[in-house]
Amino acid sequence: MLARVGVELVVRASDVDETQHAGEAPRAYVCRVAAAKAEACPRGANDWVLAADTIVELDGAVFGKAADAAEATAMLRCLAGRTHTVTTAVRLLGPAVTRELVITSEVDLVDADDQLVADYVGSGEWAGKAGAYAVQGIGAALVRAVRGSITNVIGLPLAEVVALLRETGAGDVALRRGLPA
Repeated sequence: MLARVGVELVVRASDVDETQHAGEAPRAYVCRVAAAKAEACPRGANDWVLAADTIVELDGAVFGKAADAAEATAMLRCLAGRTHTVTTAVRLLGPAVTRELVITSEVDLVDADDQLVADYVGSGEWAGKAGAYAVQGIGAALVRAVRGSITNVIGLPLAEVVALLRETGAGDVALRRGLPA
């Protein structure tokens, strides 16, 4: 998403334990993981690092990335017909700058029957997605409504991140036309 709005970047995966600590509140958890990802990224004195983590939360329980199809099925059955929150924590590190954003959106899922859930899980699209669905893909058929940032639900609250990058001078965000899709 950042490349599409003109931000030049290098993507680096960080090897961070994303396990929620016992008794850790969902917001504290997502903020801790985003901060750990940022800190784990090697950088020079003039480099900027942007890291994020996204969680799905329902009734105080965090739904991370499903380990397998059975867990994805269980998550989707639990979320079906209900409203949950999607929270993304963003950490920006730069020369003499540390900033954090936390953005939350509400998502209503359709009251999916077992066949719809099975069909979606069979697609494999759920893999690697918090809450076991991707609103930017065929998982959109499971989503009745989003209140708040749709890009947050995708995994990065783009409008807020662009504003942060522009405000701090961390990135050239020109919103140019003709960028690759």
